[in-house]
Amino acid sequence: MAIDTSLRYHYICKASTSDTLESIFADPLRANVPWVEVEALFRAVGAEVSEGRGSRVRVSLHGVDAVFHRPHPQQETDKGALKSVRRFLKEAGVTP
Repeated sequence: MAIDTSLRYHYICKASTSDTLESIFADPLRANVPWVEVEALFRAVGAEVSEGRGSRVRVSLHGVDAVFHRPHPQQETDKGALKSVRRFLKEAGVTP
C-alpha cells in the first residue's frame, strides 16, 4: 500500500518545516538553511534518522537510504548538501 507522502506531510508538519521544504526546493538554491531544520524535516515526514561515525547522519525513508554529513563548524547547509537532500527527498516521494 503506497503512502501519500504529500498529504501526510501537510497534516503533520509545522510551518517551520514547511518553510524548510520550500527552501530546499527553491530556485536558485539557497545556502543558508540550518542543518537542524533539515533534520527536523526528515523526522517530520517519518524518516528514520540515526547517528553515523563522526558527523555522518544516516537517513531512511520509504526504502530510500542516504548518508549526509552534518556541517561544522558552521550551522548552515551548503548548496551541494542541499542538492543531495533535494534528490533524496524526491526519490522518497517528498516534494513541496
